[in-house]
Amino acid sequence: MKEEFRRNVSVRGSEAFTGITLKEPMSTAAGLMGIKAAMDHAFKEMGVIRSFRALSKMNQKEGFDCPSCAWPDPEKPSKIGEFCENGAKALADEATTKHIGADFFRNHSVEELSQLTDYELNRVGRLVEPLVLRAESVHYQPISWQEAYGLIADELHKLDSPDEAIFYTSGRSSNEAAFLYGMFARALGTNNMPDCSNMCHESSGVALSETLGIGKGSVKLEDLYGAEVVIVAGQNPGTNHPRMLSALEKCKENGGKIISINPLQETGLVNFKNPQSVKGMLGGGENLADLHLPVKINEDIALVKLILKKLATMDTDGRQVFDHDFINTYTSGFDTLMSDLDTYDEKALLKQCGVIEKKVDEAVAFLAKASKIVVCWAMGLTQHKNGVANIREYVNLLLLKGAIGKPFAGTCPVRGHSNVQGDRSVGIMHYVNKGLNERIKKHLGFVPPDKEGVDTVEAIKAMHEGKAKVFMCLGGNFLMAASDTEHTAEALQKCELTVQISTKLNRTHLVTGRTALILPTLGRSEKDMKGGKQRYFTVENSMGRVTRSKGLLKPASESLKSEPELIAEMADTYFKGKHPVKWRELGEDYDLIRSYIDKVAKGFENTTERSKGVGFYLPNNARELDFSKLPNGRAQITINPLPDHDLQEDEFLLMTIRSHDQFNTTIYGLDDRYRGVYNERRVVFMHPDDMEAYQLKRLDVVNLTSRYDGVERSARNFLVVPYSIPRKNLAAYFPETNVLVPYNHYAEGSQTPISKSIKVTVQKV
Repeated sequence: MKEEFRRNVSVRGSEAFTGITLKEPMSTAAGLMGIKAAMDHAFKEMGVIRSFRALSKMNQKEGFDCPSCAWPDPEKPSKIGEFCENGAKALADEATTKHIGADFFRNHSVEELSQLTDYELNRVGRLVEPLVLRAESVHYQPISWQEAYGLIADELHKLDSPDEAIFYTSGRSSNEAAFLYGMFARALGTNNMPDCSNMCHESSGVALSETLGIGKGSVKLEDLYGAEVVIVAGQNPGTNHPRMLSALEKCKENGGKIISINPLQETGLVNFKNPQSVKGMLGGGENLADLHLPVKINEDIALVKLILKKLATMDTDGRQVFDHDFINTYTSGFDTLMSDLDTYDEKALLKQCGVIEKKVDEAVAFLAKASKIVVCWAMGLTQHKNGVANIREYVNLLLLKGAIGKPFAGTCPVRGHSNVQGDRSVGIMHYVNKGLNERIKKHLGFVPPDKEGVDTVEAIKAMHEGKAKVFMCLGGNFLMAASDTEHTAEALQKCELTVQISTKLNRTHLVTGRTALILPTLGRSEKDMKGGKQRYFTVENSMGRVTRSKGLLKPASESLKSEPELIAEMADTYFKGKHPVKWRELGEDYDLIRSYIDKVAKGFENTTERSKGVGFYLPNNARELDFSKLPNGRAQITINPLPDHDLQEDEFLLMTIRSHDQFNTTIYGLDDRYRGVYNERRVVFMHPDDMEAYQLKRLDVVNLTSRYDGVERSARNFLVVPYSIPRKNLAAYFPETNVLVPYNHYAEGSQTPISKSIKVTVQKV
């Protein structure tokens, strides 16, 4: 038997320190410093003229959508600039003038490149031509587009079953690309379509579907402006969704109260200097959070139960604080919830959540007199074993207050990737939707599979067990985004072929299957021309509005293809032009793609015309108080048990977080200025009293170790940074600490990794 060739690649990259400087955490977000940071990064990557030209059109009508987060654009975007520091960095990162092609890879092997950090890998430049890493080679080489398509087709035809292929989707793809990608997978015969939602907001989708009948939020952007109370839970908008701060500022100006619930007090919610206003630029800014509740990691259910008990006591004492008309008309489960709350002791809940009672009472006072309440959240709620239950408990609060289906109230899961919600809307899903399948059969002319596919967790398992042999990624950095980095790397390396549709180099291009392809694609900001005519695509923001996105910059290379075009050509090559779907025609004509989206995807209608200007909202039953698809036709009030982490005496609970210089797994720089950390990522934040108890000093070097099911996983070489964080809790950046997350521990019901509540020990080096 021929010995299997394995490349000597580093899964983690360099673990050396880069020269840390510590300062006091900042007390103000954005302002002049934010503008300077954004412009410095943009000018360095794009040049001055190119930067101003692109930034002036980002998130503007008939411009292009930001390649960063999914925060919605206001109907009247600011003429000064409708972007934030993070968005400017994302644009500059994509539109950089640094390019890499065959010469670069001829001089650098994948083994050599894998020794770099993720930050260093991202800096090398844009990918500008299709490349192949052949079996028993350590250098990528150029390949023609048609040869690449032929290689993919050959490997797919070799499979014993279509289910040996996996089609992963990142949230940066367009509706048109995601639709074609999903239809190609189904035409091949598989529902193996994991996507980045599986790793982040899947818990939100499950919880909201169970309780409100739709896996999306119920609010629009303008609802935040008039809310009486906005709860921001498990989220750091100042770094992850900075434009959200402008909406919160408007809420404050209109008399609303903001409650922050998070283990860390994040700068963005302390004080915000709006760079679009004189007050923000020259004045003292806006103090956003009226109240910060420093809840222990993953103890939100204990906190919300305590709030509900206190509100229930007020309600039964003759002061009506719950909306009983709403409860009786639209919900089911109120009496059961009240009985369940009676079984909990307030002092025990107070101890478990870790928040002092005075602060809890302040929150109760705000909520008691409010009926227009919005709850916003992100990964701090979803990435736990009980992530689904976390969200259901917050929904309980909204339902008891009648804060669903009316202006200035409702649910607001804040999505990360800019079109992750759109991907799901146009058909990227691993489960079977009978209605969708029927429409595919009727309008596209083929019979889609009726067997459920794999999500991200199951995809890794299938590859690791040799049951999946071709793994394709529409964007993203799968290896570093997924949990259990070493295990995921082993899974990828067992594939026969891995394919990356990408704009920039990342570690998933280096830790590959036996053969690997890089298919470079146009960026969000680049012109997409065909036959002398400029094309555009559509995206869906975090609140369900579909709009156009049309780039304006000259493409990095004439060799680049758009995502829809290369997917269509790939499918046409596989089917050899013999298929009911006219793939190549779709790859050329996006209006034609949208006409099929209108027929096949639920809620879309006349998309080409309606996506102009401010675009249109997809249907949302929760906004209309239509719960007809739920049991008894009512919104569901649920019973959610408290989490039990069973921490041993020497264990801490670690949550992974972003620095201010990154977006998801893309590392723009080495600073986290809001938290006072400069030129270093290998840090762990720890309470000073815990440091003293474990005889650790500032900047001591430690290893972090998790132990699950008899398996020990370690993240090496981290510097201890004293920080205001609850006792026995830790925080550190991902993807460096994803190696600690066990692949087989995830949220019940959604299979989202437990990246925000990992049990670890700390060992001084």
